[in-house]
Amino acid sequence: MQKNIIRKMWLDGRLGHANYLMFSLQVFMFIIIAYNFVIDENEIFPLELWVFAIIFIIFYVPISTLIGRWHTNSQIRIENTMKMYEDPRTAKMMRGLLNVKMGVSTKEEIDEFRSFLTEIEKTDINEF
Repeated sequence: MQKNIIRKMWLDGRLGHANYLMFSLQVFMFIIIAYNFVIDENEIFPLELWVFAIIFIIFYVPISTLIGRWHTNSQIRIENTMKMYEDPRTAKMMRGLLNVKMGVSTKEEIDEFRSFLTEIEKTDINEF
């Protein structure tokens, strides 16, 4: 039996829920609410719900894709940098590299750092 199978299933369930099921439900609900506020209450633009949904999706998909691309190109770098500054393991590894480069590290510290990295490399991704 795989190690941490419950944790893997929990992660898969959360990702499937948040990224696909709830996203689809939210888009569907947004279309219904927008239709009720914009079209159903307004006699000027009488449209069926399915026509409104198609028009909405034609505009929504490209706009959301452009916003997602902007986020990927600009914001993710900032978020990852902020996470790096908050991670003590990253700081310890960077300090170790800097100490080795500057010649400050002892042979024991270099060997300890090397064995730490070797353990990370040996870790089987299926183990998580």
